Amino acid sequence: MTSLTTVRVRYQTIEIGNTDIHVCTLRDNQQFSDPDNEALNLGICSASWPMFGVIWPSSLVLANHMLDYDIAGKRILEVGCGMALSSLLLNHRHADITATDYHPTVEYFLDRNTTLNNNKEINFERLDWSEDNSHLGKFDIIIGSDLLYEDQHIDILAEFIERHALPTCEVIVVDPGRGRKNKLTNKMIEFGFSSQHVKPENTTYLELPFKGHILTFSRSAASYKQSDT
Repeated sequence: MTSLTTVRVRYQTIEIGNTDIHVCTLRDNQQFSDPDNEALNLGICSASWPMFGVIWPSSLVLANHMLDYDIAGKRILEVGCGMALSSLLLNHRHADITATDYHPTVEYFLDRNTTLNNNKEINFERLDWSEDNSHLGKFDIIIGSDLLYEDQHIDILAEFIERHALPTCEVIVVDPGRGRKNKLTNKMIEFGFSSQHVKPENTTYLELPFKGHILTFSRSAASYKQSDT
């Protein structure tokens, strides 16, 4: 795992409702450390290397959305977790949470931040959405924030979600407004999901107004069977 001796970090406490989540993040998005070219060999350039390591507005929206979400008995997966704020919150709520990301440094921060919050270790797997050999299994709830960067990612992301979604499943994606939510929606409908796009009701915890949506995709076992025939 990557050492952080060459990057500057910051510690902050993020209030999600009445819950405090303590996080160590990169100081800013100008930090960079890839001495062994681990990220470079994965196709992560120096300009995008630090993007995983700061808290983005969409991740705050997702975490606040999950604060009171019904998680009882649910197995939950966070996709493209980055700083994994929602995973940290759900772990604090004693959820069955697994986090994934492609970036080689994410696990370092995840372990560090789990310790900061005095909570149990979070299951983590580093993988590419196009990989179909992971051992993640299937989930009741799949969540993610700010995932829709490129058009070519839409099908890959939707197919990854489908591989790891139980027949009855809820998928929650917070999109800041990159113009691709309808393309993802169309793909999810092909897999038997219904969709709902809503503006978050209260985002006073953000510095600027949130222009995006919370995308919720729901599927029952019955609609899963129909889409599979």
